[in-house]
Amino acid sequence: MNPPAGREWKKGDLAKPPAPVVYSPESAGKPPPWRLPCIAAKSANGEQDRHNEMLDKSDTPLQDLTSSVRLYVRENAGSGDTVVAGPKPSLLRELTPKLFRVLGGGYLKNQFAKDLMAGVIVGIVALPLAIAFAVASGVTPDKGLVTAIVAGFLISFFGGSRVQIGGPTGAFIVIVYGIVAKYGLGGLMVSTMLAGAFLVAFGLLRLGSVIKFIPHPVIVGFTSGIALTIFSTQIKDALGLVMEENPERFIPKWQAYFAALGTVDGWTVAVTAATLALILAGRRLFPKVPGSLVAIILTTAAVALFGIPVDTIGARFGDLPTSFSLSFPDIALSDFADYLQPAFTIALLCAIESLLSAVVADGMIGDEHQSNTELVAQGIANIVTPLFGGIPATGAIARTVTNVKNGGRTPVAGLVHAAALLGITLVLGRYAKLIPMSCLAGILIVVAYNMSEWRSFAAMLRMSAHEVAVLLATFLLTVIVDLTVAIEIGVVLAAFLFIQRMAQLGTVFSASMPEGSQTRIHGGDRGLENYDRLPAGVDVFEISGPFFFAAARQYQQVLQALGAGNRVVIIRMRHVPFIDATGLRIFRGAIEFMLGQGRMVLLAGVRDGVRRDLNRSGITELVGGDHIFRGFEDALARVAAIPEEERTSRRSLRKSKNAETVRIQP
Repeated sequence: MNPPAGREWKKGDLAKPPAPVVYSPESAGKPPPWRLPCIAAKSANGEQDRHNEMLDKSDTPLQDLTSSVRLYVRENAGSGDTVVAGPKPSLLRELTPKLFRVLGGGYLKNQFAKDLMAGVIVGIVALPLAIAFAVASGVTPDKGLVTAIVAGFLISFFGGSRVQIGGPTGAFIVIVYGIVAKYGLGGLMVSTMLAGAFLVAFGLLRLGSVIKFIPHPVIVGFTSGIALTIFSTQIKDALGLVMEENPERFIPKWQAYFAALGTVDGWTVAVTAATLALILAGRRLFPKVPGSLVAIILTTAAVALFGIPVDTIGARFGDLPTSFSLSFPDIALSDFADYLQPAFTIALLCAIESLLSAVVADGMIGDEHQSNTELVAQGIANIVTPLFGGIPATGAIARTVTNVKNGGRTPVAGLVHAAALLGITLVLGRYAKLIPMSCLAGILIVVAYNMSEWRSFAAMLRMSAHEVAVLLATFLLTVIVDLTVAIEIGVVLAAFLFIQRMAQLGTVFSASMPEGSQTRIHGGDRGLENYDRLPAGVDVFEISGPFFFAAARQYQQVLQALGAGNRVVIIRMRHVPFIDATGLRIFRGAIEFMLGQGRMVLLAGVRDGVRRDLNRSGITELVGGDHIFRGFEDALARVAAIPEEERTSRRSLRKSKNAETVRIQP
């Protein structure tokens, strides 16, 4: 509750400033240095309990809510007070690992049992993937195992996500292979450690939220491009082709493949096909057992017992070491500049992949990760792991999802995963040399398929020409040229196209809006309308401004933070001129979140162009075409048709059933 005029802030108010500050209507118009741009709501008695809880969550750094979201609290019709909140937390507090917060808040025995089981399962899942990723990257299998163990432990220990699992991933295969081919293992070590330093700097500079601004078409484009590249690198081992040289570039590589088709080996193809069949069948027959592990065990056993003449890890790499040792890179200062570009590429991809994985995990467990803490943890892992012979590491989406699905809810599961993998490696590592190369190729083909996001890729082709241009440019550049170039050009192209779209909106803003408006001015901004006559049991949210990639994340935070409320939610979009692919993805997630709580979602004031994008993305089908209205009065008429008892009887997280209104303005 807001403190009365003239009273000092005390414990229990919205937020506590660094020193006693007197609140008064007269002082509300003066911007204090610690004003928090935020969100607000109206309730009949002015209570702000739910918003206090959101703002006080230690897992949600205050500075992550950007200045484009304004806070209003309406005590009564015709007047309003601006609520000010405390300063952003210290850097040390913000970078406190999730593990420390979990253990400090009390760790229950029953949760440890779940984390233990999840960690062991993820450790088993990580074994074949770590070996496959290392081999595909042009290094020995033990380097993949070392990376999964050391980096997996450090990322869980220092990370900002409760359930993130770290280790080598398919996204790095192309980059690592290119660095090893050009600079050797020493160059890979230097590049990885330098990338780790970049990541730590990103976290200390609080750039975690900035990295989330990369548009969704760029992410889908380079992810699909990496998947296609991974697939193309496995054709030689999958078919057993005999080639004098395997070119690095995509087009020359496939030309060499076609030239060598006459050397296809039947036994190798059979092992590859068996691997694919075992993985696909295992998902249905044994859903809780990793299909890749089943495939490795059965195909390795068959090759060893029956003497099938196929290439194996031992035949290509020899005996594998089963112990760890420290080594330091020999850095020549004259070559230092050569490592900056590959290091920055590793750092950028690591940041994107890890934060994307953390966001996916947040949606599964209802938590919110600390992006800057996660970047620092990724940086520490990539600085330390190369000293033990490892390769670049980041958050692994597939292993993180496996962790969550098996009951893991704290970083303890990630620590157990590293310990379990270490034990398995020490006991069974000497048998890894028997694994057929064609089996690893089959596993990576499945990984490439899962990584391709072909459904998202196909759906995005139905978007606007601007989105398609960014998607295809990023995809083709990743495949044909280079990942670094692809990301750089993709982001720049998205920015230019956005500027062009904004320039074209001048006539739109001067045209009449889909609805009439009765607004009042407050604090120099367009204020909230008078919603006092709203029916009981209705929440109203209003989004104002372009719903594009740079603003989409804050909208998601606002909508989900206020997700628990009345049964009926009206989202007004009369001032949304367009919505891009990232905005559609975020908006869909927020709507699914509310629908999952049993709430009815109505969209009002939707413009024709926005409606077309909603149709293409499937949001219209999700919400229901009869729940999207041209005018706000039409939405209210739909609400009026719902009996009041039905609107207000739903159990919610807050006691008040009065109307709540929010305006979000970039």
